[in-house]
Amino acid sequence: MKTIAVLIALLLSQLFYAQTSSPEIVVSVENIKNDTGKIIFGIYSENTFLKAAPEFGAQSEIVDGVASVTFKDLPPGTYAISCFHDKNGNSQMDFEPTGMPLEPYGVSNNKIDYYGPPQWKDAKFELENKSLNMTIKLTN
Repeated sequence: MKTIAVLIALLLSQLFYAQTSSPEIVVSVENIKNDTGKIIFGIYSENTFLKAAPEFGAQSEIVDGVASVTFKDLPPGTYAISCFHDKNGNSQMDFEPTGMPLEPYGVSNNKIDYYGPPQWKDAKFELENKSLNMTIKLTN
């Protein structure tokens, strides 16, 4: 009888843990032209999207043209992800004097308008109580 009670307690604790754990986002970039530099990722709210520092940031080395990060313990909400290939390792996006990016970049939902910067409405997504896997394609 004690064994059954212990097993039930373990089962209930597993169910409780599964319901209270925070969602996470696994983000991958798979179309990277070379393995030099790193990929820098940022998760933004509407107020900070491409205007300020991200709420959450991470970076990944590139191995065989692929980079991946996992964001853990994120509160549910509306977010957008931006990433870029920091080819020269200076930890910032480089631009031409005209304002055009010199390094490949991408955003969540993979909608890129080549005539202007990415838009919040195109890149946003909802993070609820389940984890997400996302693949972002870089511009070439």
